[in-house]
This record gives sequence, structure tokens and C-alpha cells, in this order.
Amino acid sequence: MLIVQKYGGTSVGTVERIEAVAQRVIQTRKAGNDVVVVVSAMSGETNKLLDFAAYFSKSPNQREVDMLLSSGERVTSALLAIALSELGYPAVSMSGRQAGIVTDNFHTKARIEKIDVAQMQARLNEGNIVVVAGFQGVTCNGEVSTLGRGGSDLSAVAIAGALEANLCEIYTDVDGVYTTDPRIEPKAKKLDKISYDEMLELASLGAKVLQSRSVEMAKKLNVNLVTRSSFNNNEGTLITKEDNIMEQPLVSGIALDKNQARVTLRGVTDKPGIAAEIFKKLADSNVNVDMIIQNVGHDGTTNLGFTVPQNELEATRKAMSELKASDVVEYDSDIVKVSVVGVGMKSHSGVACIAFDTMAKENINIEMISTSEIKISLVIQAKYGELAVRALHSAYKLDK
Repeated sequence: MLIVQKYGGTSVGTVERIEAVAQRVIQTRKAGNDVVVVVSAMSGETNKLLDFAAYFSKSPNQREVDMLLSSGERVTSALLAIALSELGYPAVSMSGRQAGIVTDNFHTKARIEKIDVAQMQARLNEGNIVVVAGFQGVTCNGEVSTLGRGGSDLSAVAIAGALEANLCEIYTDVDGVYTTDPRIEPKAKKLDKISYDEMLELASLGAKVLQSRSVEMAKKLNVNLVTRSSFNNNEGTLITKEDNIMEQPLVSGIALDKNQARVTLRGVTDKPGIAAEIFKKLADSNVNVDMIIQNVGHDGTTNLGFTVPQNELEATRKAMSELKASDVVEYDSDIVKVSVVGVGMKSHSGVACIAFDTMAKENINIEMISTSEIKISLVIQAKYGELAVRALHSAYKLDK
């Protein structure tokens, strides 16, 4: 078997942790598997590098930021390769460029376009454990690029897909995917299996276990993912096709996204094409818009509200000031998004009613609502976020 393993920042946070990772990799190799390891930067390293850049500039050149940040993962990959070799298991480290990861030209937010596995495959054929620096690649112009926060997960899944690996294991500091964040609700339960679609919703809605783009790619490439802890030997959570899960629960999890801000445009001219104009401007500014609400127009004007990530609020302000679609633009970052996720919603009615009733009982006002086939999202005031998670977790009996 060929297994791709990815280790996050806390898993490789110290030289002692890197040594422990080496031992775990060796156990996988001893079981008769070929192994490709993808590593993140040591815990805190990326933030430290960003702080260094901020010392010189509030808005450093993004190309230089990519050059800077890519160094963190290269350090970890080289150290792990050294540790493995010293323990008697030949290993070779590779940067994203050497691993053949080619991306588009968006610095700090690049997307993988293709992977040339020739170099990795050659090293594996020589009997090496291949250790790849995650989170990075190279543009078609030869420039170093990075994939954005959590990009090492994406690197691992893409490599697993390109190499047609049997399994991709994502090692973090948690045991797997829980029904909600155990730090908010201690009664949260670990899930044995979850579908790609459910995990994709949970990841995009604030669950920090896996990065949403990596789940999306796993589904596209049909890569079986297991997320588990590098600090123990507990079974993790398998993320797989819905067909592989026998009993689908009504609701699988509750997610809380604190990285949300609401934008309200008042008195927008109510004419065909105005929404397209507004959201094209935001798309051109690389702003990810989530929930959208437009009120019924009166007197030739309408109000338009939408949510964006808090870290993209400045880009949104700039775009809106340039567009001048409304005289009054309000920004509110004191909100959170609470979401209920489960493929069982497809075949059961009344799921939304439970959520609304639960909020009413807790006297929590719902400011925005968004639904899909397997998800209900509610925007509420930030101070009620954790209370809402606990209440919904209990209402859907996820602690049973």
C-alpha cells in the first residue's frame, strides 16, 4: 500500500515531537507500506514569520510573503528526513517545487493546477520515505507560491490523489471529527465516519479539523481521508463517500464560525444588474461572499446584506467605497454563524423547525438564515454563539 500522512504544526512543534512523528512513520513503513509524509511548519512559526514581515511593512509584497512563509515547511521537512535517516530509514525531503506541485499565480492564496509526480515516484522506487514541505508549490512562471492557511492538508490530499495512494491520513492534535467543538460542548462525541459533503460543510463553516478546500479535493479525487491524533493511537474519523456509510444520522454536527462579518447596503438602486455589479466587484477583489439577503424594493431602492470573512473586511470596505452602489454601508463584525449539518436532512422534515424553536427558547434573535440540502446556517450576535452551539447540540440529541 501507498499511504500519504500529513502532520500539522502542533504535531511537529518541537524537535522531540518531530522525533515522535519519525517513529510513527517508521511503524507505518514497517507494516510494509510506502510512505509519503507532508508536513506543516512548526507550531507558531508561520505567525512569527508574518510578524517579522509586519515589522517592515503593513502590506508587504505578496510574492515576498510567499518566499518568506514557504521556508517554515522546508525546515520541518528537512529535519524529519534527517531524523528518519538517522534511525536507519532512508528519507529525502522535497520542497513544493521539487515535488512537482504547480499552482496558479495568486500569491498567498494559490490553487493547485497539477502535480508532476515523477520525482516523488522515483524517490519512492529507490526505497526512500519522501517528506514533502506542505502549503507550497510553484507557479508556471517559476515563482514560489503558498496555498493559504491550512494548505498543508490540501498538499497532502492532492499528492494522495496524484499518486493514487490507498489512504491519506491527516494527523493533528485532536482525535478526529466531533459532533461539535469539545471545548465548547464537553458532551461532544467523536464520529467514526462522515461523508465528504458533511465534512465539507463543517470545514467551511468553522470546524478547524480539516481545511474545506482539502475536503473538496478529496471528494473530487475520491481520496479516503482519515483524520486522527498524532499524540495517541486512537482510531480517527474516516471521511469517505456517502455510499460507504450504512446508517446516516439526522444531524452529524454543529459548527461555529467566529470569522464572520455582516455588510449591509441601504438604499441601493433597485434595478436589474445591480447585484451582479456589486458581487463582481467583490469577486474581482478576491472576497468570498457567503450568505446574501435582499429585501423587497420600495420607492426604487432596496437593502442588500451579505456576510464575508472578518479577515476580508478591509478589502470589502475598499471595494464598496470604489463602487459607490449605496450611500449608507454598515459593517458589523460582532456576529457569528452557527450551522447544523447532516445528510439525514435530505429525507426528514422539521429539522429547521427544531433549530428555530431552540433559538426562541434561549431568547436568541436570528439575524440571517441560509439553508441547503444538508445544512442550516444562522447568523446571531457573537455573545450568544457558544450558548447556541450547546443548545442545538442538545436539541438534536448529539450527546446521546
